[in-house]
Order: sequence, then C-alpha cells, then structure tokens
Amino acid sequence: MPGGTPGTPSSKVKEKSMIRPKVVVALYPFKAVEGGDLSLEKGAEYEVLDDSQDHWWKVKDEQGSIGYIPSNYVKEKELLGLQKYEWYVGDMSRQRAESLLKQEDKEGCFVVRNSSTKGLYTLSLYTKVPHPHVKHYHIKQNSRGEFFLSEKHCCGSIPDLVNYHRHNSGGLASRLKTSPCDRPVPATAGLSHDKWEIDPQELMLLEELGSGQFGVVRRGKWRGSIDVAVKMMKEGTMSEDDFIEEAKVMTKLQHQNLVQLYGVCSKHRPIYIVTEYMRHGSLLNYLRRHEATLGVNVGMLLDMCIQICKGMAYLERHNYIHRDLAARNCLVGSENVVKVADFGLARYVLDDQYTSSGGTKFPIKWAPPEVLNYTRFSSKSDVWAYGVLMWEVFTCGKMPYGRLKNAEVVERVQRGIILERPKACFKEVYEVMRKCWSHSPEDRPSFRSLKEQLLNVSEGLLAD
Repeated sequence: MPGGTPGTPSSKVKEKSMIRPKVVVALYPFKAVEGGDLSLEKGAEYEVLDDSQDHWWKVKDEQGSIGYIPSNYVKEKELLGLQKYEWYVGDMSRQRAESLLKQEDKEGCFVVRNSSTKGLYTLSLYTKVPHPHVKHYHIKQNSRGEFFLSEKHCCGSIPDLVNYHRHNSGGLASRLKTSPCDRPVPATAGLSHDKWEIDPQELMLLEELGSGQFGVVRRGKWRGSIDVAVKMMKEGTMSEDDFIEEAKVMTKLQHQNLVQLYGVCSKHRPIYIVTEYMRHGSLLNYLRRHEATLGVNVGMLLDMCIQICKGMAYLERHNYIHRDLAARNCLVGSENVVKVADFGLARYVLDDQYTSSGGTKFPIKWAPPEVLNYTRFSSKSDVWAYGVLMWEVFTCGKMPYGRLKNAEVVERVQRGIILERPKACFKEVYEVMRKCWSHSPEDRPSFRSLKEQLLNVSEGLLAD
C-alpha cells in the first residue's frame, strides 16, 4: 500500500474496532407487526447498529435477531439513571402527579419526579390519613452528597432512599408501598419503520368520535392491536395530492404534546388520516364537561397551557405553522396529557369561506390583525391564537368575545381592544396572554420564550 506497510490494518479500521457498541435498554415493550421491525422486551438490552434516522433505529437483540425499533422506546444504558424505575415519572407536573395518584387511590402510592426547581427531585405520596390527599416532599442532599427526606435517614442514592422508606415511614405520612401501574406507552412516529401508507383493510373501524369540517372521526384498531383515530376526509374538502406529499413529512414530527400522525390511506376515496387515539376527546369539550372540578384547580389549567406551549415550541422549532390553534383542535388523553392536533391541515382546505378571513367559517376570534387584514400567517399569528386558547382554558371553554358578531370582533381587534381577564386567572398568567396579543407580530414572544415565562409563573405560584 502506498505510504504504509503492506498487510497492516489502517488506523481507521483499528479505531473502528476500538469503538464500543452503543447499548440501549427498552423502557417500554414494543410488538413488531411489520416485517423488518423487532419486538422489544421491557428492561432488555439491545445493541444499536444504525441510529442515523431520528425515530427508528436498527438494533440487534441478545439472540442475534436484527430489526428496527422506535427510538423513543429505549434509552442509552449509560444514560439510563432513574428511568429504569417504575416509580420515576420524569417531568410530570405536580398537578398531573396528584391526579394520577388520586386515580390509583391506594395508601402509600407514590412517584418521584423532577422538581419545578431544575436539578432537584420531588417525591409525591398519596395518603388517606386523615383524608385522601397527596403530599409532596423535596428530596434533599447533604454536604456529603447523600440523599434524604428527613436528615436522620440519609442514603447514597435515590433508589436506596426509596427502598429505605418502603420499610420505614421515617417521618413521611405513610410507608412507600406501590407506584402507579405501567407508564402509558408513547406514540411511535408512524406505525412501523418507513411506513406512512396504511392499508385500510388493516383498520377495524369502531364508534364515531365526532365530526368536523373535514369529515367524520372514528375510533379504530390497526391490525387488531393498536388504538387509532381515523379521520375520514369528505371529498372535495382538501387538496388531496398536496396533503399526501406533506403527510410523509408530518409522520416524522414527534413530540409528547403533539397528536402523532401515523399515516394515511390514500389509495381509495375518501382518504383516511390515521392518528394516535386520545381517549378524552377535544380539550374544549373536556373543559366544559369538567368545569366544576377544573374551574377551581388553577394549577391544572396552567399545566394544560404549558403542555400546549411545549408542543407549539416544537412546531416553531421545525418551522411549522399551525394556522388553526384553538381548544377545539387540542385533545386530552389519560393522566391529563394535552396534545395539539390538526397542525398544518388548514393549508389544504378548499373551502373559500374557511380560507378567506371574510368567510363565516374562518376562525376570526383566534386571528391577529395581520391575518384579518392580509391573511399573513406565521409562528407569531399562532402565538396570538395561543393567547386566545389560554383564555378558553381559564374560562373552562367559554366562547371568546361572547356573542359578538365576526365583524364586531374584527373592529375590536383592529382598535387594540383585547379579551378581559378570566375570573380564575392570576394576573401573572393574564400578563402572558396580553403579550400574545401585541398588535405587531414582532412584539409577540416566541413559543420558546412563552414556555419559559409560564414555567416561571408556575414555579412562583405553585412551587413544590
């Protein structure tokens, strides 16, 4: 070989053989349905062969079988930390932890979650003494780096601390007994590796969930096992070819606060759009149905707003504009998880009354001045709509601007008159809404900055 001794391996090959393989651990079980995918067993280890795609990685299991798995179902072994424990729920908010534990309704049921203060952890514990409630305890560290809930009982790690308090209440309201049942399994980006066209014969259609301008939505099962929602598009309501192209891209958008698009059935009419199923339906109806309990739980309302803001910050980061953000277009799943739905669909509507700001179906009450005047959409017009959505959340689903006609709303918006502060709303939260309604788009915050502001408000008002 020129410049080298024949027969000696090049340094590149040597380097490669020295690189340790990346090993991941499955946090959730996954059942491979399509050829080329690989089933995951919770807790088992897998060697990663190819992680060049964001959402589906090629791995090898301990028996030597090779296939694709959803990357959000595994965690690198070296970075695993607390995630391997059933009782650790990560970024779950105080409000959602409370509602999860109350639902379980078992004495001593607990979770450990990231505290609202970065880098700290909180233990949330359900007790029925003297009446059913949830207590929150900061997990503290002493100068030696040991963890404790009360200084008499220090442990070298959080799992050791949990273990200690399983046997001794040690100053807590109760011994730690159980953690809630299995964590809900996250949605995958598409139903299988590189699959976005779905065979309608693999779908079993069940009850109707609702209907909107696009058509009827029904609950379904894909291949008899995975719950899905199927939107059956009314013919003539959208420019179908453009949307089908876009669907390939949209299946790759994945975030815990976005309703996952699994794929489309585009080979027959009507077209079906197949998405993740959210059991409690639209946020608007959910707010109205539960007004009595939610109206007094300001923390839960704020948490809903923060979840939607996280989903929108992800869309903003990927240069995606929603164009029709409102409570009716967000969905609620188990454990009070809220997700943004129907992002980007408004672009493909063929209905003149919907696409022009003079149309009666156009969402005028959620539109900023630049959309009303010039139909100019951007992430900043989504921010305006988000302010109105926050108002909907804090009024438990009231109609913005009450019974005012569209023309009156347009006139008000152009004169700079904004929605009043809802009764249940802290002035700090209303301040955030007001920023969303700055007349000029440049003066409105980004979703990223809104998220930070809301988390700070939440920490100030509802700190653990």
